[in-house]
Amino acid sequence: MQKETVVLIVGAGPAGLAISACLNLQNVPNIVLEKEDLCASLWKKRSYDRLKLHLAKQFCELPYMPFPQNAPTFVSKTGFIQYLDNYVSHFNVNPVYHRTVESASFDKRGGKWLVIVRNTLFNMVEKYEGTFLVVATGENSEGYIPNIPGLGSFCGEVMHSNHYENGKTFDGKNVLVVGCGNSGMEIAYDLSNSGAQTSIVVRSPVHVLTKRMVQLGMVLLKFVTCELVDNIILTLSKLNYGNLSDYGLQRPKQGPFYLKNTTGRSPVIDVGTMEKIKAQKIKVLPSIRKVNGDYIQFANGETKSFDAIVFATGYKSTVRKWLKDDGGLFNEEGMPKKRVPNHWKGENGLYCAGFSRGGLYGISNDAKSIALDICMVLGEKK
Repeated sequence: MQKETVVLIVGAGPAGLAISACLNLQNVPNIVLEKEDLCASLWKKRSYDRLKLHLAKQFCELPYMPFPQNAPTFVSKTGFIQYLDNYVSHFNVNPVYHRTVESASFDKRGGKWLVIVRNTLFNMVEKYEGTFLVVATGENSEGYIPNIPGLGSFCGEVMHSNHYENGKTFDGKNVLVVGCGNSGMEIAYDLSNSGAQTSIVVRSPVHVLTKRMVQLGMVLLKFVTCELVDNIILTLSKLNYGNLSDYGLQRPKQGPFYLKNTTGRSPVIDVGTMEKIKAQKIKVLPSIRKVNGDYIQFANGETKSFDAIVFATGYKSTVRKWLKDDGGLFNEEGMPKKRVPNHWKGENGLYCAGFSRGGLYGISNDAKSIALDICMVLGEKK
């Protein structure tokens, strides 16, 4: 079976949904291919219960649909899922589910993209053909767990944060969270609240801000330089939290918004974790040296026993596994070679969305840029 359309979109997360919505508004035929049985699977299946959007709602909207006025400033997981479902319905986005892309290649003779798909519901191979191909699997396609010596010998529970729901099952247990990004810090907080003896591995310098500090910084960036914004926000952070090194944390040399713009690395938005760290209810530990059974040795020579490890060590792109003719759009890690804002367009009608490290705000910008470019190309062909 072979289906033809104008635009093939791989992935029905927020990026894929936004692209399809923008194209539907312009009456451009498109097909969204999704390997799961529902859209936004990362949010619906692989996110912890207490998750909220870390940025104010005006920075998390998808194209052409604001959040309701009565929605809270920082939208909950369930609120955002409802928003996405309403978005899909409003813009008539209809993903094709249970479709795992096995390969995508460009036919130079026909000038079309050929995508080979496995229908996992019936274990059948299907073929799709399109003039344009949008890779919307994003940077969070697959959970990443680092290779740690002896990890295979650990007798307790090991999980990536995308399988963590809440701390109820960890009451009374010694749990180690590896990774001090937003997910790691919030999971450590949740575990501690649930009665777990919680420790967190902090391997790199980190900025810790409140939600209001980030919201203020995002507004100020519209009017003044990034350097000035960083100076203001860092001053507020130091007044609020004091010297982080007193608690085993170090601040980076560069400012939080400079780092976000240049590396994609986000500051930690504190949900109450710092108060627990200060009260020694959450212990900060350095990087892991090795694992031996239930015992974990750290870089400072300390060895401790744990019942479970939660890896909040981020995600990796899987696009290199199936995209055959990227024309140099992606590097070996499956991320765009070009820097923002020129990262989203490749050759032969190839685009990518959700790879800007700019969160939902970046996804929205990608979607509008890609849809506009496709419409311009189609207009030139008429």
